[in-house]
Amino acid sequence: MAEERLLDELIDALSSLPGIGQKSAERLAYHLLKMPRGEAMQIAEAIRRVKDDLRRCTLCQNISEEEICSICSDESREHNRICVIEQPKDLRAIEESGSYRGLYHVLGASFSPLEERGAEQMSLDKLVERSRSDEVEEVILATNPDFEGDGTALLVTESLADAGVEVTRLARGIPTGGQIEYMNRSVLKDAVEGRSSFEAAPEEEK
Repeated sequence: MAEERLLDELIDALSSLPGIGQKSAERLAYHLLKMPRGEAMQIAEAIRRVKDDLRRCTLCQNISEEEICSICSDESREHNRICVIEQPKDLRAIEESGSYRGLYHVLGASFSPLEERGAEQMSLDKLVERSRSDEVEEVILATNPDFEGDGTALLVTESLADAGVEVTRLARGIPTGGQIEYMNRSVLKDAVEGRSSFEAAPEEEK
């Protein structure tokens, strides 16, 4: 029947979301079906606006409604520091910790040769260009404390070798293998405040 086909299409669409299995998708679909039309349309409109009205900040690559995001345009922020993160959700987590008042740079990906993600998938060139500004003194690496995050940190550090800035990394108060977006505020606050200098490992002599 046509109504079953439409419901199946909604279930298939919902099940394509990360963390949503077939059973969860079915529950969500039936819940949406029972909702008042106005509430359901609010959800649909919110999705439409996110897709149509959000873009990447031309400076830091964070999600923004304007060409330059509210953080980059905020004169009260510390413009001599740039915190490098993998994804916009990490920025939100650090902001909610209330421990950092500098600027950010969103790489958009982590370094993962096994998944064929390299420097070309990351906004490294823009970061290097920003870091060479006379105003910037410190670049803080806030990549995840896992294998990919460590590789990303090394790649960023090597790219900034000639930028003339101090490179630090969040303290290991964040457990190895953890994800920044899931850390609580106090852990992130300690990590930001306890950051230390970070250098790429020296190459072995041949």
